Amino acid sequence: MLRIEQLCVSYGDLRALENVSLEVKAGAFVAIVGANGAGKSTLFKAISGTVPTLSGRLEFDGHDLSTIAAPQRALLGIAHVPEGRQVFRSLTVLENLEMGAQTPAARQSFDATLAQIYTLFPRLAERSGQLAGTLSGGEQQMVAIGRGLASRPKLLMLDEPSMGLAPAVADAIFERIEQVHRESGMAVLLVEQRVAEALHACSYGYVLESGRMALEGTHDVLISNPRIKQAYLGM
Repeated sequence: MLRIEQLCVSYGDLRALENVSLEVKAGAFVAIVGANGAGKSTLFKAISGTVPTLSGRLEFDGHDLSTIAAPQRALLGIAHVPEGRQVFRSLTVLENLEMGAQTPAARQSFDATLAQIYTLFPRLAERSGQLAGTLSGGEQQMVAIGRGLASRPKLLMLDEPSMGLAPAVADAIFERIEQVHRESGMAVLLVEQRVAEALHACSYGYVLESGRMALEGTHDVLISNPRIKQAYLGM
């Protein structure tokens, strides 16, 4: 579904990504882990089209993304839940979710999708008329994920969903993400600093270090890797 080959991204003289390659197959749960500043969020922005690429190839569902403007990439089935949630604070929960349903197919099926979102996050149903800016951090993250789901994507990209959340709240968010993948079969691409949780959830993972892919492998391969254990799992 998503194929990235030898991707390079620079910010001026700073090379943020260097020859990064990865693949997300239809229905897969793929995690990208690494320390802060490794280039994880830049990779997501390159996929979404909000930062320019220097070289390399980005392909989604057979489409060359370099020929497709950022606003049009959502029409292909890519949903990006950004780092820091970035909800529309002056809009209600329901209005935020409606903002995610911008494609014709998403608008047509919004009522059914909304019911699914409210089943997944009952708290949002309770607060549907409340301004998103008045919600807790965990509730805002639910809104951000729900907004992504409202577009009925083929690929759901989640950028640091646990950021700034209490451990118990982050655990609950991870459980809902795993539930979405398990029940919908939607492909999930997760960027996360909580390495243990990310690797537990994924079927395949990549380790990004200083803008380069340092390691990759299945869940079992990465969990058992001595370097992963020492550097990321504290073992």
